[in-house]
Amino acid sequence: MQHILFICSQNKLRSPTAEQVFSVVEGLEVLSAGTNNNAINAVTPELILWADKILVMEPTHREKLKKKFRAQLNGQKIICLGIPNNYEFMDPELVEILLKKVPQFIN
Repeated sequence: MQHILFICSQNKLRSPTAEQVFSVVEGLEVLSAGTNNNAINAVTPELILWADKILVMEPTHREKLKKKFRAQLNGQKIICLGIPNNYEFMDPELVEILLKKVPQFIN
């Protein structure tokens, strides 16, 4: 079972959409979190350690993770999907972008 962690800022729109879309993929266990302190589900050291792969929506998310969780990341690669905060939860366009970008990074 591969553990995939999707991260955005607030954990309201992009990363929860990704979690829902990929939660039905066999062989994957997916979670989502946000980098902001007031995120619905904020990133924790435990989530970082749980993840086999971390996929962030924007470069700023990667930088925040590297600053706050350097010890837990232990050289783990963080993949940036380059998806701006322009979408609502389960927006069909966002789902299409995720389905196009994410599969190349998961087994």
